[in-house]
Amino acid sequence: MKLKVPGTEGYADALDKFIEATVLIDFTVLHHDFIPFIPKTSSRILDLGAGIGKDSSVFSAMGHSVTAVEPSEALIEAGKKLYPDFGINWIQDALPELGFLSPDVKFDFILISGVWHHLSPEEQHFSMIKGSQLLTKKGILALSLRNGPAGVGTHIFPTRTIQTIQQAEQTGLKTLLTLEKQPSLLPGKETVTWSRLIFQKIQ
Repeated sequence: MKLKVPGTEGYADALDKFIEATVLIDFTVLHHDFIPFIPKTSSRILDLGAGIGKDSSVFSAMGHSVTAVEPSEALIEAGKKLYPDFGINWIQDALPELGFLSPDVKFDFILISGVWHHLSPEEQHFSMIKGSQLLTKKGILALSLRNGPAGVGTHIFPTRTIQTIQQAEQTGLKTLLTLEKQPSLLPGKETVTWSRLIFQKIQ
């Protein structure tokens, strides 16, 4: 299916490079600050903007039921080849609409990693509403925000931590963790910094 999503612009031109870089990043290093909030018992996890599904494969190996949402057909096909035995439920879809994801299914943990900067300010607002709607009560939303010049993905917007927190709290989420200005793990990305946020559904 051809799903035209501006946020995927640039990835097709550097697909092999992006996949190689993703495979090399250690989950426990990249998501070190999120790990304490990942459910300890078998739960429903949603990986939004899953890329090749590396994070999804780790969640699956932990014993969770994992849905991986990714707009790029090429990345989904790569993920299915790289992680064929992990039982990942792949859905080709994109924020903020998520029109192919059932609104009746709620998740205990949602990961949105490296996606927010591909969304316009308006899309970020509606994506936060959608994320909150998809959480179970006391469910966790883990969100990483990228700031810096464009990389492989060329369709980017600024991300603002304070504004993101305000949007989250307006949708019934409580802020549990705020970390800002963390360095990129990739070489040659000295001008790129990340913020990492944890929210919990309280309403």
